[in-house]
Amino acid sequence: MTIPYNPASSKADEFINHEEIMETLAYADEKSQDKEFCLSLVEKASHLKGLSHREASVLLKSEDSDVTEAIYDLARKIKDKIYGQRIVLFAPLYLSNYCINGCVYCPYHAKNRHIARKKLTQEEIVREVTALQDMGHKRLALETGEDPVNNPIEYVLESIHTIYSIKHKNGAIRRVNVNIAATTVENYRKLKEAGIGTYILFQETYHRKNYEILHPHGPKHDYAYHTEAMDRAMTGGIDDVGVGVLYGLNNYRYDFAGLLMHKEHLEAVFGVGPHTISVPRIRPADDISVDAFPNSISDDLFKKIIAILRITVPYTGIIISTRESAKTRASVIEVGVSQISGASRTSVGGYAEEEEEDSAQFEVNDNRTLDEVINWLLTDGYIPSFCTACYRAGRTGDRFMSLAKTGEISNCCQPNALLTLKEYLVDYASDDTRKKGEDVIAKELDKIPNPQVRSTCQAYLDKIIHGERDFRF
Repeated sequence: MTIPYNPASSKADEFINHEEIMETLAYADEKSQDKEFCLSLVEKASHLKGLSHREASVLLKSEDSDVTEAIYDLARKIKDKIYGQRIVLFAPLYLSNYCINGCVYCPYHAKNRHIARKKLTQEEIVREVTALQDMGHKRLALETGEDPVNNPIEYVLESIHTIYSIKHKNGAIRRVNVNIAATTVENYRKLKEAGIGTYILFQETYHRKNYEILHPHGPKHDYAYHTEAMDRAMTGGIDDVGVGVLYGLNNYRYDFAGLLMHKEHLEAVFGVGPHTISVPRIRPADDISVDAFPNSISDDLFKKIIAILRITVPYTGIIISTRESAKTRASVIEVGVSQISGASRTSVGGYAEEEEEDSAQFEVNDNRTLDEVINWLLTDGYIPSFCTACYRAGRTGDRFMSLAKTGEISNCCQPNALLTLKEYLVDYASDDTRKKGEDVIAKELDKIPNPQVRSTCQAYLDKIIHGERDFRF
């Protein structure tokens, strides 16, 4: 029996509908040959109202070089119009790698007897977070394996409370995003009450059959429960959610369409789509070889996917991690990425002490220090930002999107980025980074459109020099 496609349905097989995806791919095969049609889609996207999953799939399939260049050109313009040169920085914090799932692409899988299993105590979390604060980080993404005995929701909640309580020198973690396994509405309510920022959960792949093969046992094997997790999170009051697929696991065109259908589903049901989209590619790790996954994508294709995402979901943050090399990260920031991790450790307890490679979830490809990452961004004309103001001011979900779509958010984002950059420069930066940063602040201050906001921002910058912290608009 054919399952109907219904983006407003609560059932995973109806809002991520296999038949609709296959029809979308066939449609893209046909329409991608029409250059003028493809260029008309790029023109449509220039009005900042996005594209449908079918329209975006056509552009992804197109191999015309003029179409690709038009996509890149528009992606650059949209990114500059909405985000300016701001790049938000964060770090992952791995709490525990105990896991009862069987994900064949992740070294945390339950049958891996090589990996060193570890779970941070609250005292160890204090040491980890202190080390992260000493780097200059203000925003974390919590990561943990799924294990109801070792990693119950109570442990995650206690860890969040611990993290927010740590104030070391001028350091403070102001936003904790959470990437944990699909859970219940009740548990999502608890996470909301604990003050999390964004709830992040990667789908890995939207292809049900391949999903079940890739997750042969454990709770994550349940495709519907996993795919419907964002509905439960938003029902539980979390209005900032982050989605993503792991490129390399499955056919990239299928998952690209599925990802955008998921976005359309959230908009249809809750009135707002995902706050962020992550774009990880599979990486080697203990017990895991990328050679076992034949669906890997090239750097050029990876860049194209990100550029099409930027023009399709213009107001959604796009995240790239240190899975990617410095060269790749520079390339994709230009066409769409708005958030990056810096100085990441993917093992449990990797910040306070030297990282144990055999406990890492994946190999890091960009090993620069946070200061080196910030120096690079400044050199390339970007504004490194540690801003967490929207979350703490209640500008989340549809409230954030309404401000973003009217352009009013620029009167908040630009000064907040400069204020958090100034904090970093005063408290943590090397001499060379500090000089470059001060030059950028002086130049960018004049670009704040509202004169009153600009004047107040200057006053706050002066106060930061004299020891005050945490100003925000």
